[in-house]
Amino acid sequence: MGGSPTLGKAGQRVLESVIYRSLGASSSRLVVGPAFGLDNSIVRLSRRRVLVATSDPLSYIPSLGPKASAWLSVHLLASDLTTSGFSPQFGLFDFNLPPTLSDANFAKYWRSFHQECKKLGLSIIGGHSGRYPGIDYTIVGGGVVMAIGPEDHYLTSSMARNGDDVMLTKGAAIETTAILTRVFPRKVRKALGSRLFDKAWNYLYKVSTVTDALTASSQGVRHRGVTAMHDATEGGVIAGLIELTTASRLGLMVDLEQIHVSEETERLCELFRIDPLVSLSEGSLIIASKPTKTEGIRSKLSSQGISSAIVGSLTSKFRGCMAATSEGTRSLSYPRVDSYWKAYAKAVKRGWS
Repeated sequence: MGGSPTLGKAGQRVLESVIYRSLGASSSRLVVGPAFGLDNSIVRLSRRRVLVATSDPLSYIPSLGPKASAWLSVHLLASDLTTSGFSPQFGLFDFNLPPTLSDANFAKYWRSFHQECKKLGLSIIGGHSGRYPGIDYTIVGGGVVMAIGPEDHYLTSSMARNGDDVMLTKGAAIETTAILTRVFPRKVRKALGSRLFDKAWNYLYKVSTVTDALTASSQGVRHRGVTAMHDATEGGVIAGLIELTTASRLGLMVDLEQIHVSEETERLCELFRIDPLVSLSEGSLIIASKPTKTEGIRSKLSSQGISSAIVGSLTSKFRGCMAATSEGTRSLSYPRVDSYWKAYAKAVKRGWS
């Protein structure tokens, strides 16, 4: 594993060659453990009940402020958990805070964090808080969110089946649009103009798939409708599609033209020289469904103001993701690195604001 480590989450090679080879003690209660493309782990509690659990970093982004940063942290965790079809119930949170973060600003963050957890029905049952040298923004800790429910109702991203439709909510580069607009508002407003800037500014509260996932799964799960869900995070929509497809041991024929890229997102990605299809896209939910149930799910999403599109179909005829183009088909490869991180760093170095 030579060369400089890449920023962002670990890739499949590191996960499989290092992490997944050493997972502590084995347990007969573990139904679904760590694997590439999975959002949640599943532990059997009894004959009919399971525990669903997920973990993610907690963030404090100074340019967003304490309240918005807290909202984002809660929803990034809850979005992963709700891809199981369950609502979040319990949370443990570890805050390793920068020494420069004042008590007053952390209090504002915590009040917002508490309020959002309360709205989601999420009880904070423990954790840790402290300040330590060497800690810097924007990652300030980590959290675990859990839920308990019926064994025959949970979903994982490995449960999609041959012939299922694949839908995508909202479109591509949702989180990229939200964060870069908020962090570099002067530069983005100048490039996009007021009309598109105002649209992009309002993306922050689209950076959640909680409502998407709970709405879709309310139509029915497994043979009754939704078979698998996965939120698109680092590596964007393409990475998310490959992760779900890999987890389900299937192939996907995807129509790239059906992946919505808004005008404001397209213009912003041009400014930062980012490919919107492979850039940070929390807020975009990938849903696999039985074809006979797809339109009912889309209608239910639409009733909640959530747009969606059918972007492909799963098959057992091949493995991996293939894109249909005007020149035929081509294979889609997993993004080596999310270009968002490099674009963010360059903009800071250039003094953009």
